[in-house]
Amino acid sequence: MTVQNRAGIHARPASLIAQTANKFSSEILLEKNDVAVNAKSIMGVITMAAGYNATLTVRATGSDEKDAVAAIKALFDNKFEEE
Repeated sequence: MTVQNRAGIHARPASLIAQTANKFSSEILLEKNDVAVNAKSIMGVITMAAGYNATLTVRATGSDEKDAVAAIKALFDNKFEEE
């Protein structure tokens, strides 16, 4: 997934990602440049320093993995409701 909002993933988008991820029982990871963080952790997501046009991979493992990935993708597609 590509970060499409100009400000990148700062505190507010990181919070949205973590809140959304925590709705699912699956393990959800965000990966950037071979570094993976727990998508349920706001601090983990922020530490990725994902700026505008950064590409991230979302991986989910568990019973609701497809729904989890779809929900995270929707946040990216909607530019975290910032634009």
